[in-house]
Amino acid sequence: MFNICTTVCRKQPKVHKLIKQVDVTNLTKHVLGFKSLQGQELYSRHSKSKKNKKSQNTPVKTLESLVEPVPYTSTHTQPHGIGEELGGTLAKEKILGILTQFYVRKEVRKFAEENGIESKFFHKSFQSFRKFCCDEENLPVELHLILSDIAAGAGHVDDLLPYFLQHTKKIFPHLECLEDLKKISDLRNPANWYQEARTIDRKIIYHAGPTNSGKTYHALQRLTAAKSGVYCGPLRLLAAEVYNKCNDKGTPCDLVTGEERRYSSEDGEPSNHVACTVEMTSVNTHYEVAVIDEIQMVRDKGRGWAWTRALLGLCAKEIHLCGEAGGIDLVRELMLHTGDDVEVKYYKRLTDLAYLDKAVESFDNIKPGDCIVCFSKNDIYFVSQQLEKKGIQCAVIYGGLPPGAKLAQAARFNDPNDPCKVMVATDAIGMGLNLAIKRVIFYSLTKPTIMDNGQVEIDVVDTSTALQIGGRAGRFGTQFEHGEVTTFRRKDLQLLTDIITRSVDSIKQAGLHPTADQIELFAYHLPSATLCNLIDIFIVLSELDNDNFFMCNLDDFKILAEMIEHIPLTLRVRYVLCCSPISRNKAFVCSMFQKFARQLHVGEPLTFDWLCGQIGTISEPKTITDLVHLEDIFDVFDLYLWLRFRFPEMFPDFEAVQQTQKELDIIIQEAVQRITVLLKTTESSIQASKEATPDLSDESDSILGGLLNEVGKLFKPNRKNNVEKDQTESPKAPSNVEGKLTQNLLKSNILTPEILEKLKAEWSEQHLKRNRHVRTSRKPIKKI
Repeated sequence: MFNICTTVCRKQPKVHKLIKQVDVTNLTKHVLGFKSLQGQELYSRHSKSKKNKKSQNTPVKTLESLVEPVPYTSTHTQPHGIGEELGGTLAKEKILGILTQFYVRKEVRKFAEENGIESKFFHKSFQSFRKFCCDEENLPVELHLILSDIAAGAGHVDDLLPYFLQHTKKIFPHLECLEDLKKISDLRNPANWYQEARTIDRKIIYHAGPTNSGKTYHALQRLTAAKSGVYCGPLRLLAAEVYNKCNDKGTPCDLVTGEERRYSSEDGEPSNHVACTVEMTSVNTHYEVAVIDEIQMVRDKGRGWAWTRALLGLCAKEIHLCGEAGGIDLVRELMLHTGDDVEVKYYKRLTDLAYLDKAVESFDNIKPGDCIVCFSKNDIYFVSQQLEKKGIQCAVIYGGLPPGAKLAQAARFNDPNDPCKVMVATDAIGMGLNLAIKRVIFYSLTKPTIMDNGQVEIDVVDTSTALQIGGRAGRFGTQFEHGEVTTFRRKDLQLLTDIITRSVDSIKQAGLHPTADQIELFAYHLPSATLCNLIDIFIVLSELDNDNFFMCNLDDFKILAEMIEHIPLTLRVRYVLCCSPISRNKAFVCSMFQKFARQLHVGEPLTFDWLCGQIGTISEPKTITDLVHLEDIFDVFDLYLWLRFRFPEMFPDFEAVQQTQKELDIIIQEAVQRITVLLKTTESSIQASKEATPDLSDESDSILGGLLNEVGKLFKPNRKNNVEKDQTESPKAPSNVEGKLTQNLLKSNILTPEILEKLKAEWSEQHLKRNRHVRTSRKPIKKI
């Protein structure tokens, strides 16, 4: 990864140290910008290229490629030399000749295949068997005699087959239990996993409709009227909202999320109603009514398994599903296997929504009630700055913000007495927030995504996402009941039309995920395999009803497993840790995740003082980089609270952490309100460092100097003409530095703005020291 900067690293060891701290995601989110392309051509081009690249870059894993042989250890305890006394001494050359004959026989290969030993297994097993026969000083008597008979012409090489098979099963233990492993990973009938739910006569009511149609409202009305019930939502924000609504209406309700438990009663007694995130749904508790919100998420590649589990496993007489109409056919199909009746209720939008045929085109045309939707943080920053230059205050919401900060920004925007009348947001507004939006403006219609190989792919937003976000305009019961949707750029209007006029694809499959019990059974049969390896083997051996189910993406799980593979932990603890809801792309959070795992290994409780010592001082952010770091610290607190409910004795100071997290949330809220100030400070800091960077003389100095001189372009592109003529371009990395070190590092996702700032500051300091040294050592020039 670091080959590009070999020259720099060789002469600047501190630079090498800084580069190793790089966070690829931050670089992508804060530096790179993306151009929109147009219309139907873009839509089809990206959908085709995405499929092609996926097929090219994703190698097909087989059982042979995943299973590695276990080192063979001899277990026979017979007295030394008996084989030689009975059969005579065997020369190593003679043994090798016999084994070579054995290896090339077709009958031997056929026998191996009949016993589940495929070609790769056969080759590896033969290598191990040959090594054992040649290197073992005291071979088992029976094997020694067989080899002696074959050498003397009194036996046949096929006589070695039983011993070879025995040896193979020892180094490939899965062969001994392959049928058991296949039964464990048989996922074709997941409805049978929930026998308690199968004993109940359940009724499924599907509330189908677009955004702002009242479908969830009607389901919740039934929930609050029931004697007991559970709400299963996709976000903490939604679960907390239902929790508050139920208690406000006089229906005692508890809140259960991965990081938090709240009880309606002061004595902590559980209530009959629970609002929870869908992953926390109990499939053992009986309810009268259950509500599963955003049921279309059953198709989600990462979290779909949680909706499948709730749908198949909830023990409730009535289960209300809320979501897109595209999931109706799949639900009906799945309920054929459970024997549950399905009733569908259709809803129409409560307010008018118009898709405009005119783009905004200029920030001068932004009006109160507008929400500008961006799909990258870089665009968020740029749009916020442009609005600030026009004297327009804006609320800012993006996925990385804590829930409290999102609610605070939404409250500012919704408050008729607040001067903030415009919102800049990512697709994070698609669920979980009540917003009084008059007009949704798509700043772009392409979304950058970091692939597993670290490369950035740009995809056109799909129809479901566009309708979900656009539908946020014109909320019922607000001053803006008539909603409008358009684009910022004129050239994106046709693409938006192409997207929204497509029919929403029907949901074909629901997600599944291996459970901890299934993986533990695998580990019992394969004790030498790593957790990551167990997952891979499980996926390869698993059988699914491909007409109705798919295996959820477990890449994040496996990456976390690899991070802590070197730490001795029990399989159950390791599995729970790898289910942690953290982003693998946040370097600081992943580093703390590893430290948490180490503390669990040594058995030392993670106290609040220990946590503070690892995190360092929390202070008011002065730059965007500072703000991003505070968001990462918030995620670390979330991880602590999440693990606290899994390992309560090891995470004892949850109250102190919870209180500190609330204080941090307030700091982040205040920082987001002055985000344009943070952006100015960041740019000023970079510009000052840029101006302080001297011309360099030697080769490595020239490379580093050129790198630093170009950094400012990444944050402050030349907009003398572009902004006035067409205020549509997003900040982007310069395209005219082909071949330079900076461009190579950016293309390779090696540098982030934070690291570049550190490099510049370090080099400026070194340059000042060198100049001072030169001035003090230089002799004065004599006047002639």
